[in-house]
Amino acid sequence: MGTTANHGAHLVWDWNGTLLDDITAVIGASNAAFAEVGVAPITLERYRELYCVPIPLFYERLMGRRPSAAEWEVMDAAFHRYYTERRAECGLTHGVEDLLRDWQLAGRSQSLLSMYGHDELVPVVHGYGIASRFLRVDGRTGPSGGSKAAHMVRHLAALEGADPRRTVVIGDAVDDAVAAAHVGAHAVLYTGGSHSRASLEAVGVPVVDTLADAVREALRLAS
Repeated sequence: MGTTANHGAHLVWDWNGTLLDDITAVIGASNAAFAEVGVAPITLERYRELYCVPIPLFYERLMGRRPSAAEWEVMDAAFHRYYTERRAECGLTHGVEDLLRDWQLAGRSQSLLSMYGHDELVPVVHGYGIASRFLRVDGRTGPSGGSKAAHMVRHLAALEGADPRRTVVIGDAVDDAVAAAHVGAHAVLYTGGSHSRASLEAVGVPVVDTLADAVREALRLAS
């Protein structure tokens, strides 16, 4: 169990689309999933306009109806198969190593919470050489396609001394802000991932175009 005691502001980082610059792989994997049920491919711009969680609702927005249970299984498997093939080609978002290092060297704490499966996430984060920067690295447990809120509750509970009022979630999705609000934490949303700026701004939390700006906003919010 990690502890945030005496560290002041605590960051909870998202992984996909935030620390990991993988939006191209995500679009490709989404289009591979759509092809399985005869849905035409979409552009990055269209993806960002429609994206939401739970993922079946995103598919409903695109298809005009909810996918059946059988369609969901086929699409979900296709997405993860394609994404796993392409993930290794993705790099960390520009400046991530420096931001994580500087936050840690300043004596502050940070952790990582992702909806990427836990057993896949942990070795991937280690592979990028940044795991030592985090008190905890937690991925999704259970079925894919859900929301982050319940996972956020468990994540903060495992961080000894975490004060939600001084905790800031940095992510690329509306769901990151929803999860932060669910535990009484702050949120900053980054435009480099899954959502359009307009959809992020509708949430009412700070929206930024770089992770450096996200960290600056986090310090302001948690002070």
